[in-house]
Amino acid sequence: MRRALLSLAAVVSLAAALSACETATPYQPLKAGGAEYGGYSETRLDGDHYRVSFQGNGMTPRDTVETYLLYHAAELTLHEGYDWFETVHQATDKHVSTFADPGLGGPYGFGWRPYWRFYGPGFGWRGWDPYWGDPFWGDADLTTVEKYEASAEIVLGHGPKPPGDKTALDAHEVVANLASKIIRPRS
Repeated sequence: MRRALLSLAAVVSLAAALSACETATPYQPLKAGGAEYGGYSETRLDGDHYRVSFQGNGMTPRDTVETYLLYHAAELTLHEGYDWFETVHQATDKHVSTFADPGLGGPYGFGWRPYWRFYGPGFGWRGWDPYWGDPFWGDADLTTVEKYEASAEIVLGHGPKPPGDKTALDAHEVVANLASKIIRPRS
């Protein structure tokens, strides 16, 4: 019994430590199966048109995702030898997931767990346990996770940005102005 309690304490400590380590997605390339979820990507559509995107994890706020998207568009513009870019189309999608956390019990839990069955008029026989809760009564802890993904189609240009074009951005200025807001992955 003591060993089971020590194992339970170790699992709870590990889960608390891992959840404390989760941070917002840093500015990084999107890698399938990477250690950290999210990042930027780009696809060349034709000679001077690109689709750029940035995906954040559940800890990355919308404004950070959109800032990283603009920064990547500017960085890509400079990398390709251009001076300015114009956003043709931009969208930010919000993905919401809700999870029920019934606790540490369940079918693969740590041994015995209490369980009660009762009869309710109009409902018939029902079951309840402190780990899984009862879906009708809502005993499980619910967690909602919001993840944002921003994408844009951009066109790149040489020389000074077109005068009077309110959607064109100077890539040098964008990089200079947003550089202090960019958090890169730890080495």
